[in-house]
Amino acid sequence: MADIALYDLIIVGGGPAGLTAGIYAMRAALKTVLVEKGVAGGQVNNTEIVENWPGLESITGAELAANFLRHASSYGLLVKTREIVAVEPGLHYHTVRLDNGEELRAHAVILGMGGSPRKLGVAGEDENYGKGVSYCATCDGFFFRNKEVIVVGGGDSATEEALYLAKLATRVTIVHRRDALRASMILQQRVQAQPKINIIWNSVVTTIRSDQNGFTGVALRDVVTGQQRELSADGIFIFIGFLPNNQLVPAGTVMNANGFVASNAKCETNMPGIFVVGDLREKYARQIVTAAGDGCTAALAAAHYVENKKMGV
Repeated sequence: MADIALYDLIIVGGGPAGLTAGIYAMRAALKTVLVEKGVAGGQVNNTEIVENWPGLESITGAELAANFLRHASSYGLLVKTREIVAVEPGLHYHTVRLDNGEELRAHAVILGMGGSPRKLGVAGEDENYGKGVSYCATCDGFFFRNKEVIVVGGGDSATEEALYLAKLATRVTIVHRRDALRASMILQQRVQAQPKINIIWNSVVTTIRSDQNGFTGVALRDVVTGQQRELSADGIFIFIGFLPNNQLVPAGTVMNANGFVASNAKCETNMPGIFVVGDLREKYARQIVTAAGDGCTAALAAAHYVENKKMGV
């Protein structure tokens, strides 16, 4: 036991939710460590411009991520850049195992591993992310005001985002691999009633085209006839699913059918002393500001939990 570090709180993941949790945990005088395998700030680093963070009309994603880390570090938050291989709940302490064999133990753990948009997996997708390729209309739709855009997908998310984009763009073309949308009927009716939205059925994107300035269009293939075609546009929004990074979620933790972790208003899971924040959490909106709110809530709740645990309550 002597060589195993003991903390009040371990934060798993260094995105906006985790870093905000770190700020509030340190202000609550919790002995805290945050473990992040990549660059602190998470997916925010991949966002070119953020224009919906309150108080800042415009800031690059990388700058905002750096601000989060700098703020948390100013309180003395310990940040370990390691990959976590396991989170193991315990009766007295929870254990977090790192890839170098190190073990960390704590009274409470905040899970903030986030999630990832499901990708098309075609040529040109990764190279043009942030250069016309987006997975969030709320985040990036403003940049395509009075322009033509493509939406890939046919479920609720794709139709909702297409309707949102239709308020900004001059034309929205939905590309769907089937001959009917999978979205709820009310959303389908709204899409059909929106004159700016056009649908290309039975088609998949095979290649994302670009030039030196970024995205220019896509190559499509009809899944029924096999016919190929080109479609030009100013941007493409991909909504074919969002995958929670739940590989480290302990067995027995309640998750919904899509793999997002269930929690109460205090971000508590069904496992005592284990909290969940950010994109991994089951909730309505996944934005930087809601992730930060989760981080605040979970840290304050964790501080209360740890205090009661130490008092034997």
